Amino acid sequence: MRVLCAFPEAMASSSSRPPSCLALVALFLALLLHLSLSFHAGNRRPLPVDRATGLKEKTLILLDVSTKNPVRTVNENFLSLQLDPSIIHDGWLDFLSSKRLVTLARGLSPAFLRFGGKRTDFLQFQNLRNPAKSRGGPGPDYYLKNYEDEPNDYRSIHGRAVNGSQLGKDYIRLKSLLQPIRLYSRASLYGPNIGRPRKNVIALLDGFMKVAGSTVDAVTWQHCYIDGRVVKVMDFLKTRLLDTLSDQIRKIQKVVNTYTPGKKIWLEGVVTTSAGGTNNLSDSYAAGFLWLNTLGMLANQGIDVVIRHSFFDHGYNHLVDQNFNPLPDYWLSLLYKRLIGPKVLAVHVAGLQRKPRPGRVIRDKLRIYAHCTNHHNHNYVRGSITLFIINLHRSRKKIKLAGTLRDKLVHQYLLQPYGQEGLKSKSVQLNGQPLVMVDDGTLPELKPRPLRAGRTLVIPPVTMGFYVVKNVNALACRYR
Repeated sequence: MRVLCAFPEAMASSSSRPPSCLALVALFLALLLHLSLSFHAGNRRPLPVDRATGLKEKTLILLDVSTKNPVRTVNENFLSLQLDPSIIHDGWLDFLSSKRLVTLARGLSPAFLRFGGKRTDFLQFQNLRNPAKSRGGPGPDYYLKNYEDEPNDYRSIHGRAVNGSQLGKDYIRLKSLLQPIRLYSRASLYGPNIGRPRKNVIALLDGFMKVAGSTVDAVTWQHCYIDGRVVKVMDFLKTRLLDTLSDQIRKIQKVVNTYTPGKKIWLEGVVTTSAGGTNNLSDSYAAGFLWLNTLGMLANQGIDVVIRHSFFDHGYNHLVDQNFNPLPDYWLSLLYKRLIGPKVLAVHVAGLQRKPRPGRVIRDKLRIYAHCTNHHNHNYVRGSITLFIINLHRSRKKIKLAGTLRDKLVHQYLLQPYGQEGLKSKSVQLNGQPLVMVDDGTLPELKPRPLRAGRTLVIPPVTMGFYVVKNVNALACRYR
């Protein structure tokens, strides 16, 4: 459409323009405006809108999992338990036959049970039928007693130090003493159970592996996250604290693989806080963030077994308290045992934002791990996948399943604190229902919340949960 209208150069103002020309121009502008509005109505697109200052842009996380091959396969008894010798010293041994305690322990099977800790010093081993003692020199009891826990701390505890080479020779001697005894001829030997791998500890481990790396069935160490005397509830939400374990794993693996590549490594003793833990914190819901991240990180980096210190009655780091009440970390461990299999899968995460910001995808405070679903769980067919997710953000996060996980049915097991104490609560709820034992011989049913196929996962702020993606038919998960 073309509109022609002549305007004499001598005209000084619009008031002097011909009325007919002005009317024609007005008609053209009205028609143009009408056509413009009709065009936009048929092609609706979001117009830029100024956002309120300080309002965070919404982020959608796209999540996919590699289903062809597992990246790691850990021990069937990956999550195992420790009992501290203090239960003997303090007169609690008879309570181990408690029906309620046995029911709670059975819920976490299969598992290794380690009997040890710093209180082992008061124990005396009797070897009256041990032929090794009659040949002169110390018998197995000497080595079992003196090299039970953290040899790097011997100077402060016993007033004398031991180097890695001597420690290795003693392990070789212990193995030679055990082999002729029928009861122990096929027993496994684990060590050296060092503490946090600082420079001097790494030197001790290096000397030990050089001498006795092939003698032990798995290399062991211990880890503690926080000094229990100064811990605060917000410490459990610090990503920097959660990531300290990853660096320690790499240090241990570097030494082990130098001398015995492929040797199994166990974290033989993990606690959230030292000094026996902190009342109302290390036995609370908040401590679960460290525990669940520990499980995910260890399996993802190839650690074969992790032993939780302690199952029952030791400070405040235990899973079950003195009244035989399961604490939040117990329920977290129970869900892990029921839903998580030993095969670890690679997770692929991408963020879609209105304004792309490369390198700023949320990963540190939103932690996602994936495994094949436990094949012993008959509620799910083989080939299913279980995700467990930790959201440390103070806002909810949305996750869209993509690729092989797209449009699959999902079962949600969302674990949140129960009661007025919030993160300090010692009780938890699963999908909104409080978790309590039915009776001394019966654990509650862990009921999932079914989510329709294709639904976006909404992770509430400061929570953790498990999500079983059903019928994925993942090749990595179809066979044991």
